[in-house]
Amino acid sequence: MKPADLAGARVLVAGAGVSGLAAAGALVELGALVTVTDAVPARLSDLPPGAEPGDDPDGVPPGTALVVTSPGRRPDHPLVAAAAAAGAPLVGEPELAWWIGQARDTPPVWLAITGTNGKTTTTGMLAAILRAAGRDAMACGNIGYPVVDAVRAGHDVLAVELSSFQLHWSPSIRPYAGCVLNVADDHLDWHGTFDAYAAAKARVLQAEVAVAGVDDPAAAALLAAAPAPRRVGVTLGEPGPGQLGVVGDTLVDRAFGGGDLVEAAAVHPGGPPGITDALAAAALARAHGAGPDAVREGLDDFRPGPHRGGEVGAVAGVRFLDDSKATNPHAAEASIVAQAPAPVVWIAGGLLKGASVDDLVARHGRGLRAAVVIGADRSEIVSALARHAPEVPVAEVGAGDDGAMTGVMTTAVRRAAAFAQPGDVVLLAPAAASMDQFADYADRGRAFAAAVAALDGAS
Repeated sequence: MKPADLAGARVLVAGAGVSGLAAAGALVELGALVTVTDAVPARLSDLPPGAEPGDDPDGVPPGTALVVTSPGRRPDHPLVAAAAAAGAPLVGEPELAWWIGQARDTPPVWLAITGTNGKTTTTGMLAAILRAAGRDAMACGNIGYPVVDAVRAGHDVLAVELSSFQLHWSPSIRPYAGCVLNVADDHLDWHGTFDAYAAAKARVLQAEVAVAGVDDPAAAALLAAAPAPRRVGVTLGEPGPGQLGVVGDTLVDRAFGGGDLVEAAAVHPGGPPGITDALAAAALARAHGAGPDAVREGLDDFRPGPHRGGEVGAVAGVRFLDDSKATNPHAAEASIVAQAPAPVVWIAGGLLKGASVDDLVARHGRGLRAAVVIGADRSEIVSALARHAPEVPVAEVGAGDDGAMTGVMTTAVRRAAAFAQPGDVVLLAPAAASMDQFADYADRGRAFAAAVAALDGAS
């Protein structure tokens, strides 16, 4: 759909979250007649000027020409069926941003990142490299800043983080260069099958340059099948022609003629996941013409955001690391591996979203010092530990173990500290979503940091 077609058209924005409000503001600016609905009516109290609240979060008003949905709305939601019955296309906010950008004389360049894990770090790295190269670049998308706002602001280059949900609802997007970092079991309750989840991720690989982490078999398969005329792999091993990888302690470009890029020690976060993210960011930036010096400067300057493996305290020789963003088993496994050779006391649990922890525990359970398990799906993690690592001590913390839901993390941290020995790491890497006990992963991470601070104060 062309933005000009929206002038005077009735548009429903379903969801008054950050992306929904941004979409509503953009649509009003285009001259659309905008109605916003939300399952929580209180969210409709501060809409963009010109947008009107609606009273049926599952319905489509008569005469609606377009529905813009929040990304988390599943394909089996009643609203999706209602939109189809009304003959109204249903898309996500990034799709709207794509339409607006493509209608301009000089559309912004999209460099897109998706994957089960590492998206936000890679997107931040990419934006840092692009800025070091002198580009007018903005990180946006699932990173927290709506794409439509970045497009409306007029930025030349967009480093766009896209989730599988966003990609599902954005059928037209064709980034100039796109990257699939990895694909592991996640959101299977939403997509239904692993193949459907992977197919959504593969949408970023359909334009000029396709990049993927070829150490991940599923991502490598998507790259091999990609229709993009140029396909670039990134690997932690020595790169072949057309790849970026690692030689000795140096990140090396053998795809774009860049040679040596940066020492691995300059990459933050470090460890295999951080190095893979840096290689992917470098590949996308190099595809857009950023030079090796910009890659070096951008990666040297970049620091990851909170709740991504940073240390929040040290007590009695034990380090406490917050990787609350590890919301699936694949991310938790990478976090555990990155702590070697330090023994790990693992704090895990929450909502598994249909994913299995069995392979993770089978590979790494026996190497744990201990495990402390919380959350709605904790029995699945406890059972996996009993099967694969019966000798590892396990503490299960229920919602009311200390009399209040808010104290779950305090209890978990105390029990983890009791298991730990000097030189160990207590690692919050839940392998699960947080919404059973916390507002989001950031709230869970803050609770962890507060519990560690309280532990430190009592020591």
